[in-house]
Amino acid sequence: MGDFQSATAVARRAGTQDFDVVLDQGWGLEDIPNGGYLLAVLSRAATELAGEAHPHVTAISGSFLQRGTPGPAVVSAEVLRAGRGVTQVRARLSQDGLPRVEALITLGRLSDSDPFWSASKPPVLPPLAECPRSPVVDQRGGLRIHILEQVEQYLDPAGLGFLTGNPSGRAELAGWLRLADGSDWDPLSLVLALDCLPPVTYDLGVYGWTPTVQLSAYLRALPAPGPIRQRAAAAELGNGHVDVTVAAWDSKDRLVAQSTQIASVRLPG
Repeated sequence: MGDFQSATAVARRAGTQDFDVVLDQGWGLEDIPNGGYLLAVLSRAATELAGEAHPHVTAISGSFLQRGTPGPAVVSAEVLRAGRGVTQVRARLSQDGLPRVEALITLGRLSDSDPFWSASKPPVLPPLAECPRSPVVDQRGGLRIHILEQVEQYLDPAGLGFLTGNPSGRAELAGWLRLADGSDWDPLSLVLALDCLPPVTYDLGVYGWTPTVQLSAYLRALPAPGPIRQRAAAAELGNGHVDVTVAAWDSKDRLVAQSTQIASVRLPG
């Protein structure tokens, strides 16, 4: 299990726009790589193609076609447009000749400046030290969540009623996140972070895996050093799917990343 930099490393094949990667089991649930981690791998390849002119992912929209597995994989990418302000890339991650994830990625240059205007307000949370760290072994199903060895997650105690069978019914979770190795967040690791909180369906009393079908993420600014705060919420659960919106704020209370995804859900009964 490597750090985020090595776990998302890509090696370009000479004379091509293909990249060899090795998906790290340490960044997923049991033997299922985390969706945000897979998008971060695709984003790493895209930054290699965009170069120094546009070093940061600013938007990514990914469709999850088949479940990935730890081990060797190939990212095939192509530059769709290289403009003055942005570079746009299409990228696909394949294993055993089968497409697993496909994404459209926009790259540009982010700054650490404050926004001109913002209506965004970070969640009011207890201090990180007063929030329990999420365990690596799921308390309900006994599954090993390897990614929680790499990303320290501290959830707001007010939203943990689902652990005792008393979910709030709001379909909302919030908490602190920081990388376990002490590294600061950057645009690529923020792509991962947007898919790290537990399923918000837990807060509705609906448990179990909720695989991502599609996820779109937006990176807004270079994050300040320190942990980030996140809030995840759903608007509707039905027809076997749930929507999830996530927002992340840095230690300066600035919105630095946000996402929307659709995930599959199996209702009880």
